[in-house]
Amino acid sequence: MSTRAERIKALHKIAAERILIMDGAMGTEIQNFKLDEAGYRGTRFKDWHRDVKGNNDLLVLTQPDIIRGIHAAYIDAGADIIETNTFNAQVISMADYGMEELSGEINVTAARLARQAADEAEKRDGKLRWVAGAVGPTNRTASISPDVNNPGFRNTSFDELHDAYLEQVLALIEGGADVILIETIFDTLNAKAAGVATLEAFDRASTPLPIMISGTITDRSGRTLSGQTATAFWYSMRHLRPFSVGLNCALGAELMRPYIAEIAGVADTLVSAYPNAGLPNAMGDYDESPHDMACALEPWAKDGLVNIVGGCCGSTPAHIAHVREHVAKFAPRKIPKIAPKMRLSGLEEFVAG
Repeated sequence: MSTRAERIKALHKIAAERILIMDGAMGTEIQNFKLDEAGYRGTRFKDWHRDVKGNNDLLVLTQPDIIRGIHAAYIDAGADIIETNTFNAQVISMADYGMEELSGEINVTAARLARQAADEAEKRDGKLRWVAGAVGPTNRTASISPDVNNPGFRNTSFDELHDAYLEQVLALIEGGADVILIETIFDTLNAKAAGVATLEAFDRASTPLPIMISGTITDRSGRTLSGQTATAFWYSMRHLRPFSVGLNCALGAELMRPYIAEIAGVADTLVSAYPNAGLPNAMGDYDESPHDMACALEPWAKDGLVNIVGGCCGSTPAHIAHVREHVAKFAPRKIPKIAPKMRLSGLEEFVAG
């Protein structure tokens, strides 16, 4: 079997040769199993003192076969990169279930499950797959007050976020992640805490990994929830020297394109995009078919905007299979040479000179 060092070296090589394929949604795939409270609890947590239904990350401990099976389905659909089931697996989000102490175990186990699925596929066909340790935004924001009557109030701090992310990333590294994916970023300050923690985890574990950064444009304003434009967001995060930067979630492919094009024009690294399968309908479901989603993403590849594509909410293995087929004939985006200038960011970008 390949080693992590061999996989990381190969990742850089293959990314220069073709468009890489990410997996699709985990949460909406889990919903298809219609698990009840007992299904989430399993045997180990049958007497837990709080309800745990909806804690999808817990399923790596109570329903590992389901999670491993979802990973395998995306691999069979052609995904090169599969994300760990750890979107909320840090102490801040786990506090909703009184499960803060399980955060480390959940991340280690989730990374191992994804690694098992990838290794089993590699044994069958000899092709490498990469495990991205998914680091979500938490359910709190460091930049915005949750109380409209008290704009200065914050329900978390940079240090609290840093410590939560540090534990999570160390556990993902221990479990075998090849990449750290800081994703669905709606508050750049949260992401900066995750970035600092990630670099510290690399030092502590003596295991530097590629970093993927993926923000979320929340609506047609073209800004993140904390108010930044796509370019300003990139300028805020580029100090991490990530393997890739891009966008996911929120908008479907049709509405996301102008912001991906914006990032593609300013980022001197790979660009990733994994939109939702359209916008949710009145019932919260996603109606965009695999064919429609693939047809929406194909022009992005044709026009040289992307290096990595996949799907977010509502996307399925069928969506990923169609996307892979539609983009396979196109070369990956060429990384532009960006002239060195002072580039700053607030809510909007500023370039000196």
